Amino acid sequence: MANIKLTVAYDGTSYCGWQIQNDDDTIQGRLEKALEKLHGHPVKITGAGRTDSGVHARGQCANFITDMAMPVEKFREALNSFLPSDIRILKSEAVSDSFHARYDATERIYKYYILPKDLSYPWLERYCLTVKGTLDINRLNALVSPLVGFHSFASFASVMEDGYPMERTVNSAVFYQSHGYTVFKISADGFLRRMVRSIVGTVLELYEKGENGLAMNAVLEAQDRSAAGACAPAKGLFLDQVIYGKL
Repeated sequence: MANIKLTVAYDGTSYCGWQIQNDDDTIQGRLEKALEKLHGHPVKITGAGRTDSGVHARGQCANFITDMAMPVEKFREALNSFLPSDIRILKSEAVSDSFHARYDATERIYKYYILPKDLSYPWLERYCLTVKGTLDINRLNALVSPLVGFHSFASFASVMEDGYPMERTVNSAVFYQSHGYTVFKISADGFLRRMVRSIVGTVLELYEKGENGLAMNAVLEAQDRSAAGACAPAKGLFLDQVIYGKL
């Protein structure tokens, strides 16, 4: 028996998120079907996080227990042969028996991509939010600076998180320009469901109103979803990286 860690990239456009569901097509569901074909029996896989329907990943991580005597690096090629082209295993590696992709993660990094409409090509539409004009990076960063630190993020939580702890530690939250995109990069010890998209939507609404960081502080302190803005579309969000202390 061996514990195998996978690094997975996927285009989430056609999928109902990561988490397996009875009747919907999901990333976890596709991976478990591929693992069953490879092993000849069902194999469960654990992901580092539950990306929502339509959200993409370039650095999702997952682990599973195998009873196959296969060189660990061969799992990448073998699984990719059973997966559709919009889900790719980037790396397969052996980890300790106790490793857990979700509970051992120390930091998760998401990126959200925004592009001015006049710079957007049709094939980019499924991977970013398009907006009118160019956004002011300094104003955007003033709006997100209050998010850094340990807070209750109840104002940005989905109703599906009711009853769960709302506190998270955000290590960094910053907007920057890259190849014409305005990119929002946020890292934290964990995220609530739809939290990043709710933050982006709120930032853009406050930006349009000419607000500053004081307004974001008020949203945080309200601890009420109605105080925040609408969720930004899923298509612009990528799970960029999952960081671990020990493997």
